[in-house]
Amino acid sequence: MPVVRAALILLLGLGCVLPVAAERPNILWLSAEDISPHLGAFGDPHAITPHLDRLAGEGVRYTHAFTTAGVCAPCRSGIITGMYQTTLGTHHMRSRAQLPTFIKPFTVALREAGYYCSNNSKTDYQFDPPKGTWDQSNGQAHWRGRPDAQQPFFSVFNFGGCHESGIASTSKYRSVTEHLTRAERQDPEALSTFPPYYPESSLAREDWKRNYELITAMDAWAGDLIQQLKDDGLYDKTIIFFWSDHGVGLPRAKRWLYDSGTHIPLIVRIPEALREPGQGQPNTMVNRLVSSIDLGPTVMNLAGVPIPGHLQGRPFLGKNLPLPRDYVYGARDRMDERYDIIRMVRDQRFKYLRNYEPLKTFYQYMNTPEKGATMRELRRRHDAGALRPAADYFFSPNKPVEELYDTEKDPHELRNLASDPRFAPQLKRLREAHLSWVKETRDLGLIAEPLLVEREKRIGHRYGILRQGDGDQLSRRVARTADLASGGVEGLPELMRALDDDDAAVRYWGAIGVVNLGVAAEEAEGGIRGRLNDPSAVVRTAAAFALCRLGDPEAALPTLVAVLENGAQWERLHAAIVLDEIDEQARSVLSAMHRALQPRLELYAGGKYTVRVINRALNQLEGTRRMVR
Repeated sequence: MPVVRAALILLLGLGCVLPVAAERPNILWLSAEDISPHLGAFGDPHAITPHLDRLAGEGVRYTHAFTTAGVCAPCRSGIITGMYQTTLGTHHMRSRAQLPTFIKPFTVALREAGYYCSNNSKTDYQFDPPKGTWDQSNGQAHWRGRPDAQQPFFSVFNFGGCHESGIASTSKYRSVTEHLTRAERQDPEALSTFPPYYPESSLAREDWKRNYELITAMDAWAGDLIQQLKDDGLYDKTIIFFWSDHGVGLPRAKRWLYDSGTHIPLIVRIPEALREPGQGQPNTMVNRLVSSIDLGPTVMNLAGVPIPGHLQGRPFLGKNLPLPRDYVYGARDRMDERYDIIRMVRDQRFKYLRNYEPLKTFYQYMNTPEKGATMRELRRRHDAGALRPAADYFFSPNKPVEELYDTEKDPHELRNLASDPRFAPQLKRLREAHLSWVKETRDLGLIAEPLLVEREKRIGHRYGILRQGDGDQLSRRVARTADLASGGVEGLPELMRALDDDDAAVRYWGAIGVVNLGVAAEEAEGGIRGRLNDPSAVVRTAAAFALCRLGDPEAALPTLVAVLENGAQWERLHAAIVLDEIDEQARSVLSAMHRALQPRLELYAGGKYTVRVINRALNQLEGTRRMVR
């Protein structure tokens, strides 16, 4: 008797009511990188996507599907676990977290239930997947690799050709699109969907055109895999999902929480024999809110595999569905070398954004997006005073604390309604939903990264940092203080008390509150000076930043230099960012900043980010053109 069938019989004998593996549906995921719903099936007038349009005609288009971040790795950690990246501690782009043993990729449960699971071949989970995650995960992985043709499969194929690098790199763009016909090419000047927050220039329009052509190349790839299913006689035995990990790979989209960065195409085709009543009807559109963390639980539900209670995702297909979501949520945290803590909650129509670091401009300098032609054009035209207002706005020196958008009337999210009294009820409702989510999910993004790393070493994983001892109380104190830190001068008395809190995660936000208030927080100067000797380097750095904002850089700079020279890797990055952000106030420590560029920093995972930030600061102070690697 095959091992898989024997295992299933054993499970049934133990009382687990599971269908025989051979009776379960095959499930195929076709995932793409860095695309918004620029498909014909979603109404885009310029898209050339015949294969996916045909798939949508036989399936369901989800018009309100969103990812939990505007960038790949944090999203993908959530997709494979069914949990928010801010709950797991996988929220910073390019980080590595440990997970508790009971949190596993959902494919582990599928394999235990008899599925053959293959992944070709994107992972990027920000944690090391445990043994047993995949039967095969590499460039050759395929459902055809299963040893028994009757064994059900869950197979993932990922198309990386439409990644932002395919837009930014001419050689990659040409390679990916080399097989397109003349009829499949686009005229950049004719693309009416070109967003108003980009510069009206031929270079930026060329990037927009490339996005469309890369999507057409992806469509051919998807069509080939669908044809392989048909050739194998499996098309009517397989549920097909098509989705993207986040929005288009261009500025103000990728990495951002606007719909341009989080709204994704989602198509699901369910063969008639595998449909539940009322589900999967051909050529239908569904406006149910779907989060990217719902994809895994939905697969489990369709496969008849029990969904663990700790998962935060909800199935949207299969038997015994929960109530539809009222909201979807998203988070932005460190993007490579820059921190910018932003949270998002969205209902069917309205989008709320909370900027926890409003002192920072929208377009912080980040090495990767700066390589693209659109970002270069944005900066060049801004410097020349030649940007149209919708584009120039994102060079504002600061951000509003709250943003509210009516996405039906304002799909580009350009008219912030947060101060409009007519929308006060929507603002209040979504603000409260956001704060509840932060507390309920134990948002680890509100704990400074150096503290996360330090505490992870102590307990073995980040997930438990706010879930042990007085974790619930600490979570609420951190959330409260972080909220006050950008809430205005009314919160100053409580922020001053937070400077003396027992926990460094709270003291940090007390200091950041003074940073945000600047000279309006003058009465907190004594408490801030006391924090220059704080046991935590990240609190000392925040206090030094606050002193600079209060007009006393001479007292602050020795602390910043000491952390830059002697701190742990993420502590150094915090100090480097402050030195960059205080501009001319850092001029007297130029020699220390030059010392920070020693190659030894490259030995650290975060070292290259510190080097990038210091190089950028030196470029600004010295008028040089140092390489930002």
